[in-house]
Amino acid sequence: MFTQRKKQDPFFTALLEISKNVQSGAHYTYDYKVESVSDLKELSVQMKKFETGGDTLVHELIAMLNKSFMTPIEREDILEIAIKMDDILDGLEQFTAYLDMFALTSADEYVETFLDNIRKSTDEIVKAMELLSNKKLPSMREHAVQVKEYERICDEVLRTSIKQLFLRETDPILIIKFKDLYEQLEDIADSCQGVANTIETIIMRNA
Repeated sequence: MFTQRKKQDPFFTALLEISKNVQSGAHYTYDYKVESVSDLKELSVQMKKFETGGDTLVHELIAMLNKSFMTPIEREDILEIAIKMDDILDGLEQFTAYLDMFALTSADEYVETFLDNIRKSTDEIVKAMELLSNKKLPSMREHAVQVKEYERICDEVLRTSIKQLFLRETDPILIIKFKDLYEQLEDIADSCQGVANTIETIIMRNA
């Protein structure tokens, strides 16, 4: 009489939860409006909470892996994609901590562009994890490809931003601060690409 709902695999559910936490942290960083030094502190504190929450989710997943004899895909792939997603959040937490440390209450258009592409990358990662949880592995590929496109854009932004920084800025301290921030943001984009690469590996091995 009743149609039974498909039972969600707990490992895929855990990966989806991790991805959504990363997505929330990326959106929070992008959307947060900084108007004062105290705002920077609040941003840093909140991102530390996202990062700590992400660590807890990964540790819970590892505990589940250690207790389970069977996993839906290779346990190494489950662990790798969880850690790579967590790397994105670690990078964002470090970035906001540096904003607070440098007391930078205004960002330029390059920082905004980096954060926008990172935010959109996490959206694609969540979509991929939703497909994984529904065992629709081949459909994940288009989202992995899109994440790589966002990373390519960030590569171009890095080159342009550093070039313009040395052309426009005369204060050597600000040059050091912004160059560091640009490179941190590019590293976060690279972490997003790392997730995309692992997604493609999972598709190759299991689809």
